[in-house]
Amino acid sequence: MKGNESITVQIKGNGPIGHIVADANASGEVRGYVENPAVDLPLNERGKLDVAGAVGTDGFLYVIKDLGMKEPYRGSVPIVSGELGEDFTYYFAKSEQTPSAVGVGVLVDVDCSVKAAGGFIIQLMPGLSDEEISFFESRLSNLAPVSALIDEGKDLEFILREILGDIHVLEKTGVYFRCKCSRERVEKMLISLGEAEIRNMIEQDGKAEIVCHFCNESYRFNEEQLLEIIKANEG
Repeated sequence: MKGNESITVQIKGNGPIGHIVADANASGEVRGYVENPAVDLPLNERGKLDVAGAVGTDGFLYVIKDLGMKEPYRGSVPIVSGELGEDFTYYFAKSEQTPSAVGVGVLVDVDCSVKAAGGFIIQLMPGLSDEEISFFESRLSNLAPVSALIDEGKDLEFILREILGDIHVLEKTGVYFRCKCSRERVEKMLISLGEAEIRNMIEQDGKAEIVCHFCNESYRFNEEQLLEIIKANEG
């Protein structure tokens, strides 16, 4: 991505974790949330986090790209397994017609904090021979879990070399959390609800409190402030 381009991923499965939303832009700013973050399931039969059990195996994966055009690009595919690496691999093959390998992993510590997490996307360029493709497939099948490699201190360049052999890094971009919420955005959201809904908030609670899903920032509006919003947008 470049400039002001951004991407949003939504995963709407039938599992207990509920909806998953993440978005990012070309500057490496990332934010995301899950609807029910307290989901706690037993490990799966392989002794790993039961991602499929949390996400569900029925639903859809949506990708929305804002490329600065009049309308954003939207793609979607059914969830095929609930294991997100497999679902994104399926998305690239079906929605973007790009043969891809997606590896993602997270290692959770005993206090439920994230100890290690990361991932990669490898996409085939036109003109590769069957032998080259078989070589990459073999290396992928023998690769240790991404989360384990990162926990051992291995970086993404090491992981890519394990799969591709010799590589030349063209560019690096940092990734960091940044939420775009603000009081002004929340006020616009309240305005979009309409005067009747705002007056209903005043009558029922005498105030309004909106909490951002992404960063948990709380925005409070008392009765006077709600009336000011109505007055400023009359007519």
